[in-house]
Amino acid sequence: MISMTMTFAKTENAANVNVVNENAEETYDMTVNMRKLSVALGLTLDQIEAVETVHNTFNAEMQFAAHYTTKEERDAQVKKAVEKDVKWMNYILTKEQYRKYLLLLNSTLTNRGLNH
Repeated sequence: MISMTMTFAKTENAANVNVVNENAEETYDMTVNMRKLSVALGLTLDQIEAVETVHNTFNAEMQFAAHYTTKEERDAQVKKAVEKDVKWMNYILTKEQYRKYLLLLNSTLTNRGLNH
C-alpha cells in the first residue's frame, strides 16, 4: 500500500505546499498510472473503464482550479472536485476498494498541500 501511495502521489515535496501558478501544474496534476491503481484496488475490467473516466474528469477539474480560478476560489473548486470524485468512486467501487482509494487520494492531497 505504501509503494502504491508513493506511485499514486507521483512526485511530492514540501515545496508544493505553498502553491503559486508557476508550480500549479505539478501540484494540481492528478494523473495516475491507471494500471497500477487498478492492481492496487483490484479493479474489474468494467471498473477500470469507469474509474478512468471519473479520474480524467477529476484531473481536468483540478487543472481548471489551478489555472482558471483566483486564489480565493481555488480551495472551493478543489473541494468541489474532490467531493464529486469520491461520490462517483463510491458508486463504482466496492467498500474495500473505496476505502483504499480514499487512503490514496487523501495521502496525495495531503502531500501536495491541498488537503485543508
